Amino acid sequence: MTDPWIIDNTHIFLRIVAAVLLGGLIGWERERSSHAAGLRTHILVSVGSALIMLLSMYGFVAFVDQPSVRVDPARLATAVISGIGFLGAGTILFTGKSITGLTTAASLWVVAAIGLAVGAGFYFAAILTTLFVFLTLLVLNVVEQRYIRGHHTHVVTVRGRTGTGLMEKVSDFMKEREVRIRKMEVHVKSDAPVSESEGSSAAEITMHLTSEKRMDPAEMTHQLLNMEGVYSVAIE
Repeated sequence: MTDPWIIDNTHIFLRIVAAVLLGGLIGWERERSSHAAGLRTHILVSVGSALIMLLSMYGFVAFVDQPSVRVDPARLATAVISGIGFLGAGTILFTGKSITGLTTAASLWVVAAIGLAVGAGFYFAAILTTLFVFLTLLVLNVVEQRYIRGHHTHVVTVRGRTGTGLMEKVSDFMKEREVRIRKMEVHVKSDAPVSESEGSSAAEITMHLTSEKRMDPAEMTHQLLNMEGVYSVAIE
């Protein structure tokens, strides 16, 4: 390609395929981690960005020689970077105790940039960025989980009978496992006793927990259900 404003079909094909492969590599990692934006979403973002970049650079070649027309190859690329924020925002979820989806939103933003780079012919930069992003998502995620100690938050709801010392048992249970109770809410239905013979009432205890160790929800649920007076456990 000697003319910077002209591209042949072979190079268009190569750039679109490269966008599919590079975006798909990052999307595969998100897919295997069961995130909302997975393989197909990342491929579509990457291919769409590459196509828009190709259109921005070569789609208006017929107007290049017009005296009153100023061609700016970056004009559509800036719109992609701004517009991808709306798609990324859809992957961010606020569950009441934490925010999830930020990494996936960032990966979509980077994939859009990779697609633009491929569309512009910056193959080395696009491939190098893809490798670094893939390693960041795949390898550093394992490192964070195994070696970087952070605070893990959970919301645990326990339902049981008040006449069995439920609140004290649950509190001692958490202390033994070095789990900090940041907030506790107790709702007692005094007008709806669970057992007339025991004179106990139904109670619901909601706790916001913080732990430096990652908790196993299944194991904790099993242990709490084995506690006297507990008949229902929910962990988020």
